Amino acid sequence: MNSIDLEHLRTSIQVAQRAREHGNHPFGAILVDKNNQVVLEAENSVVTGKDCTAHAETNLMRLATQHFSAEELESCTLYTSTEPCAMCAGAIHWGNVRRVVFALSEAALYDLIGPSPEHLLLPCREVFARSQRTVDVEGPALELDVEAREVHIGFWSI
Repeated sequence: MNSIDLEHLRTSIQVAQRAREHGNHPFGAILVDKNNQVVLEAENSVVTGKDCTAHAETNLMRLATQHFSAEELESCTLYTSTEPCAMCAGAIHWGNVRRVVFALSEAALYDLIGPSPEHLLLPCREVFARSQRTVDVEGPALELDVEAREVHIGFWSI
């Protein structure tokens, strides 16, 4: 992971903070093109949208497939504040994004918030391993561990 990746991950954490400020779960994602330019961003909107599928990465992929071709998306990177869940990994696969970089791992998140019947512990690498497309995954970003966790503190009663 390089300094550009870390900068984009910090942006995704800022988007997660905005989601929290808007009354949603603290998750954020951005899409970066092959020139390292942020072209889209999306926050979690599960609570305010009353939609259990409105995770940040899925919201981002909905926008992305409306604005870009599959060929364009193939050269993009999705940066996210927390590792994509299985549903979001599926959306990323179907949207044809081939690189995912995340700050906080799913396992670290669950260590923070504790067990819940709402959570499905299935790392995105396992989901992508079942794909016939290659999706490169980088994360967690240990350099950003404190920043990535901080957005969750106090939200989940921790």
